[in-house]
Amino acid sequence: MATAKKKAPAKEATATKKKETVKKAPAKSTGKKKAATTAGIDLYAAVNEHFGFDGFKGTQEQVITNLLAGRDTFVIMPTGGGKSLCYQLPALVSEGVAIIVSPLIALMKNQVDLVRSYSSKDDVAHFLNSTLTKKEIKEVHDDLLTGKTKMLYVAPETLTKQENLEFFSDLQISFFAVDEAHCISEWGHDFRPEYRRLKEMMDQINPDIPIIALTATATPKVQSDIVKNLGLRNPDIFISSFNRGNLYYEIQPKIKKDQTVKNIVKFIAQNKGKSGIIYTLNRKTTEELADLLMANGIKAVAYHAGFDGKVRADRQDQFLNEDVQVIVATIAFGMGIDKPDIRFVIHYNIPKSIENYYQETGRAGRDGMEGKCILYYSHKDVSKLEHLMRDKPLSEREVTAQMIQETVAFAESSVCRRKILLHYFGEEYQEENCGNCDNCLHPKEQIEAKDEAVIALKVIKALDERFATEYVIPVIMGKLTPQIQMYRHDQLAEYGSGKEKDQHYWNSIIRQMLLHGLIQKDIEEYGLLKFTKAGEAFLKKPKSFKIVLNNLYEEANADDDEGADAGAGGLASDEKLFEMLKELRQKEAKKKGLPPFVIFLENSLLDMATLYPTTLEELEKCQGVSKGKAIRYGKPFVEMVAKYVEENEIEKPDEFVMKSVVNKSGNKVFLIQNIDKRIPLETIAKNKGWRMDEMLEEMETIAASGTKLRLDYAIDEWLDEYEQEEIMDYFKTCSTSDLKVAQQELEDGGYNWEQLKIMRIKFLSEYGM
Repeated sequence: MATAKKKAPAKEATATKKKETVKKAPAKSTGKKKAATTAGIDLYAAVNEHFGFDGFKGTQEQVITNLLAGRDTFVIMPTGGGKSLCYQLPALVSEGVAIIVSPLIALMKNQVDLVRSYSSKDDVAHFLNSTLTKKEIKEVHDDLLTGKTKMLYVAPETLTKQENLEFFSDLQISFFAVDEAHCISEWGHDFRPEYRRLKEMMDQINPDIPIIALTATATPKVQSDIVKNLGLRNPDIFISSFNRGNLYYEIQPKIKKDQTVKNIVKFIAQNKGKSGIIYTLNRKTTEELADLLMANGIKAVAYHAGFDGKVRADRQDQFLNEDVQVIVATIAFGMGIDKPDIRFVIHYNIPKSIENYYQETGRAGRDGMEGKCILYYSHKDVSKLEHLMRDKPLSEREVTAQMIQETVAFAESSVCRRKILLHYFGEEYQEENCGNCDNCLHPKEQIEAKDEAVIALKVIKALDERFATEYVIPVIMGKLTPQIQMYRHDQLAEYGSGKEKDQHYWNSIIRQMLLHGLIQKDIEEYGLLKFTKAGEAFLKKPKSFKIVLNNLYEEANADDDEGADAGAGGLASDEKLFEMLKELRQKEAKKKGLPPFVIFLENSLLDMATLYPTTLEELEKCQGVSKGKAIRYGKPFVEMVAKYVEENEIEKPDEFVMKSVVNKSGNKVFLIQNIDKRIPLETIAKNKGWRMDEMLEEMETIAASGTKLRLDYAIDEWLDEYEQEEIMDYFKTCSTSDLKVAQQELEDGGYNWEQLKIMRIKFLSEYGM
């Protein structure tokens, strides 16, 4: 593993020679026990004795040696790199107890259990937080006072209590460890305000104690924040490579919700038995996706902060113990999860930051074996993230906006995914093609953009390098904003010099100029665009600059209607076959003296034209086709499909068909039970969070597949007896399933869509089987 080691302060991000001594901050008071450090230890024998390892990974040995020498230490090591050992081994071989700050109470027990599993004594490690009883707290205190405990895990809130500060002050402490140290930075992906008080609390306990800060992800800006806010004294900084070569990165456009979900279910079905995580942005989606996975034979559970602690802990254990294959979660899940064989991580929504993405994908393949990371991207998801930050303070909005923009840049780029990720964390990936991401495996054609790069550089220079991308691009395009007008930048000679190209194009140009090192973002000043030496040289003597314009952005915005009902009104895969099936349905309906929609609903025909069912068993996999309906009406349809497939030499899709939750889980039962109880339809819809039209569509699917719904009580409130009779007579003779046509032909009655829909459901219930 490639490593880099550098000295703080990190503001200039340059390495300096490591000092042999560290100047300690003066003690605030006397009489406290000095920090216990241990010299002359055989670390190889110690790591073998305590953990059974024969050696160290990456920078572990250097980190441990540095900490044992009493120096402040900063460790940036990706997930799976062995961060925990960097403080666990020094704690075990040092005198006194190490106080380890961990951000999540729910995970402390797991961390302590893991430490105890390597030892013959349970008292070697404890946690202290608000979940303990008074008796349990006394037991922890007793073990600490007798010196039995080598590691104490605490929540940051635990350190804020004065009685704890006084108790810790009388202990011999080997060092402080701050795990997930990125939580201290507002630029970090898991900012915790309480982390900002840690230095104050640690100084109250003993200001001379060495500190080790650890994180899996930290940009140069976050690194600088951690050093500053923890008050690290001239720390040695150990940065392991961020490259996870075994992880495959892929971005897919999220065009339609139903198709995206189907792709996910199909992917998991093809990876049977492999553990995976699906991340979503909201709680409702986690539950919906988990239900769909269960409906399709995949063991899955939802996980989010809305569940109580016991439920969350239980579901986490189910996942760790492989009682379930997939956990569908918000970002509330995952920090500190020690499961090495997670084989895939799917992002159903775009993450809030590159750091979130890296941290979450980093949970895949921690054993060095296969890990697939798939992100579904849509502009609508980006808009949702931007909407969520509308009520935040201005400074926080600016920070969040930049994080979102970085993530969008990653999703839309055609450059090697690995190169972009490593560049974000300040590491340059030398290979042009990593061979393990979608952009490298399926490269796109490059175009020359030398002239456009020159335009961008000239505008940045004309603006004195004092503005971010969001301001620079409107100036390039000549789009007058109030801010541009206020600064009078519309009077610059360069204003509008790139008006022939759109915003997407210029975003792509600037992103790739950043990646090629022609410009850089000032991390201290909210991402202002600055020249590099390479950029200065390029502007003086321009040379070829080729870029790839990715069409992912356009694909993702072509049809981003997440509420679209795939199957009702969508285009069939084979339009010719679809029209043939409609004609056959018309013919069969006349033969049996029934309206066409009673034979099969249109969404059933759409599925037939997509899946090409050639047997009655395959026909049952289409929407709204029960076994009874397939037997009664299906034979001529599968015969037509079989003949069509043979004559046109069509290769049928695989047999995977996603089952909907309606037929497999609670929705169908819920509707039938509530209708049987004669609950008003408005109440049923409200209790389930449905619109009325959505609920009526669900009911029609149920009725069309052969289940009778007793809706007379509701119909009687909407229509009188004469009106019901008129509509039923119409359905007996109509030749179309289009309710707009029905409205026109029954215009004297003035019926609305809902009235006609519910009558058609009644008609299907009575005549459909």
